[in-house]
Amino acid sequence: FVIQECYVQNTAREYAKIYAAEAEPLEGFGEVPEIIPIFLVHRPANNIPYATVEEELVGEFVKYSVRDGKEVNFLRRDSEAGQKCCTFQHWVYEKTNGSLLVTDLQGVGMKLTDVGIATLAKGYKGFKGNCSISFIEQFRALHQCNKYCEMLGLKSLRTAHHKQRRATSVKSKTLTNSSTIKKTVPKKAREPRDFISSEH
Repeated sequence: FVIQECYVQNTAREYAKIYAAEAEPLEGFGEVPEIIPIFLVHRPANNIPYATVEEELVGEFVKYSVRDGKEVNFLRRDSEAGQKCCTFQHWVYEKTNGSLLVTDLQGVGMKLTDVGIATLAKGYKGFKGNCSISFIEQFRALHQCNKYCEMLGLKSLRTAHHKQRRATSVKSKTLTNSSTIKKTVPKKAREPRDFISSEH
C-alpha cells in the first residue's frame, strides 16, 4: 500500500511540474499548485518495514477537489488555490484525452499532498490508479471552467458533451426522413481493455 501511495503522489507530482511549466509563463496566472514529494523509507528491523516521509504542511488544511459529488467546498470554488487545482485537474484530463484524472487535491495553500489518481482503463500507460473510474465521470459532469482554464485554452467539457448530444439527435432525424429506412442496431459501447501492469 505505501509503495502504491508513493507512486500515485509522485506520478501526480510529475504532471504538476509540466502544468507549472505551461502555466507560470502566462501573464496574470501567478503561483501554481505544487504536489510535494513523498519518500519511501525501508526499515527492515521494524514490525512495519515500510513507511513514507514527506514535508510537514503547517496551516489550514483544505480539500480542494471532491471525492464525492455531493460534497460542496466553497474554498475550492472561491479561493485562488481551489480554482487552480480544478484547472490542474482539467489540464491533466485534457492532456491524457480523458484517460487520467488527479483527484483528492488537498493541502495548505498551494502545497498539496495525499492526492489520488483515477484511470479510465486499468494499466493506462502501465499505471495503476487508486481511485474509481466514476471519479472521471463525476469530474466531467461537475467541472465548471474558471479564468485559469481559459488562460490555458482548455476546452469546456460541457460544450463537448452538448455537441455530442446534438450530433446524435441530427443523425436520428436524417434517418427517419429518408425514404428507405433501415433498422439499425446500435453498436455496443466498447469496454476499456485491461492491461497487465507489472509491479516491482
